[in-house]
Amino acid sequence: MRIVILDGEALNPGDLSWDGFAALGDLTVHGHTLPGEIVPRIGDAEIVITNKTVLGRDVFEQCPSIRYIGILSTGYNVVDLDAARERGIPVTNVPAYSTEAVAQYVFALLLELTSHVGRHSRAVAEGRWAACRDFCFWDAPLMELHGKTMGIIGYGHIGQAAARIARAFGMRVLIHSPHAQGDEAVDLDTLLRESDVISLHCPLNERSQGLICRETIAKMKPGVLLINTARGGLVNESDLRDALLSGQVGGAAVDVVSREPMGTDNPLFGLENCLITPHVAWASFESRQRLLNTAVNNTRAFLDAHYDEIVEFAELQGFMDQPIRNFSSGMVSRLGFAVATAGNAAEILILDEVLSVGDAFFQRKSLQKVEEMITGGSTVLLVSHNMATVTRY
Repeated sequence: MRIVILDGEALNPGDLSWDGFAALGDLTVHGHTLPGEIVPRIGDAEIVITNKTVLGRDVFEQCPSIRYIGILSTGYNVVDLDAARERGIPVTNVPAYSTEAVAQYVFALLLELTSHVGRHSRAVAEGRWAACRDFCFWDAPLMELHGKTMGIIGYGHIGQAAARIARAFGMRVLIHSPHAQGDEAVDLDTLLRESDVISLHCPLNERSQGLICRETIAKMKPGVLLINTARGGLVNESDLRDALLSGQVGGAAVDVVSREPMGTDNPLFGLENCLITPHVAWASFESRQRLLNTAVNNTRAFLDAHYDEIVEFAELQGFMDQPIRNFSSGMVSRLGFAVATAGNAAEILILDEVLSVGDAFFQRKSLQKVEEMITGGSTVLLVSHNMATVTRY
């Protein structure tokens, strides 16, 4: 069995091991793959592993040997799922591997905005403390988080983890998400109006594109702090630049931008009150190891369970009562490859993660649907989150 990894450098720059994949077949690893190199590098490989290398319909047409595609990320928009479905090729992703790392990074960014640790450390290294007549000095206002209000837009795994940390700091938490419940759940205008800090954790789609723009910024508290570790396209960067320069937004910290790698022509580039890091919130050693382990387990499960027999994916829209766009990013990522028909239309494949992970609303809706399937005579295959075990109902 030939396995080709098209772009492994971002996941594993050398501190992890590819041995798990190597144990499953004849492995070839490429650090990066240009568009013109995709087809020749796949060749007659049966298993293709990709991160950001796009596998369009043309690739499937020119590489008929492909039997399985594993994506080294949560998002799966790099693969033409329709073309895979037509050929009975399963496509797996890796959801929820970086939750704690990203939530931690949110507060690393926020603490730099409020405490300016790096800025003051650099000032000391430049000799400014040694030259100071007083026992201390500071270059920027220092702000406590305790008692402040943090607005969280999007309430999947990462949004929930960020909220938990915010509460530990003594912050009041507001949540805007279609399925959020309880006293913390508010409409968007309320969140914008009352938040001292706003952190983005929602998926990027037609409704959320440019969510942070001139109109929504005008509804925010003057001097609000903005954190974006989700997707760059959620922010109109030109509008944010204007708000940062005017002081309407007191500071921003972003780990993602609209075009990556970032160009020096990005409107946010070079602003003193905008921290920018190179899309690394997910990249802790532990997260990357977890991602790699899950990707290997997915591939092993495919080989052991002959998942090439899955011939058609069900429409996610039909699995739940509400439109998929109304779900949080965490829900969508958990659903990613969760629902499929296996063998024939009477068998429904469901990852048990959709039944056991997440908020009570989502679990209740999922269980209700599964019960309806069983009552209606469908055979339900409940598959563990790493696709290693199957329970038939």
